[in-house]
Amino acid sequence: MAKKPMLRIKGGRKMSAEHDEKNGANGELREGANVDKIRDILFGNNMREYEKRFARLEERLTKSSEALREDLKKRFDSLETFVREELEALGTRLKTEKSERSEALKDLTRESRDTAKALEKKLSQVEEQLDSAHTELRTKILEQSKALGAQIQKTKDELESALESEAETLRTDKTDRLQLANLFTEMSLRLKDELELPEK
Repeated sequence: MAKKPMLRIKGGRKMSAEHDEKNGANGELREGANVDKIRDILFGNNMREYEKRFARLEERLTKSSEALREDLKKRFDSLETFVREELEALGTRLKTEKSERSEALKDLTRESRDTAKALEKKLSQVEEQLDSAHTELRTKILEQSKALGAQIQKTKDELESALESEAETLRTDKTDRLQLANLFTEMSLRLKDELELPEK
């Protein structure tokens, strides 16, 4: 008989806890619904439209990136095949060119020996011509330097003579100007009756 109230209490507590959880869940749902309502009031249907657009954009970007990845893979495979084929062709071409160049090198070596001999002969002739031209040029330079020295000396003498003449003219002009200045000074003093004659 004493156990029944305890069971009621435990059951009552259990039911109360479940009731509180339901109330809490309902409160959160109501709060979430209130937030959605507030969002709808503030932003209207724009947010849902933006979300749809973002979802479509994300889906489109995902598809584009997958397509791009596939395209890049195909391109890399094609490039790898092309490079492999080109390398093989290049290797074959190099072998052929190596053989051809070996033969060409032999011919070139033979021709270079002949050319070297011809160049030595030509250089010897050019050196002789240069020596002759150098001697002739040195003679002409010496003659011209002598003529130029004489011309410079003549010009120097003429300039010195002209300068001496100009200096003499300037000295004469300076003396005449001094006499003229003294004359004007004397006339000025006479006009002012300030001229003092020397005592005899």
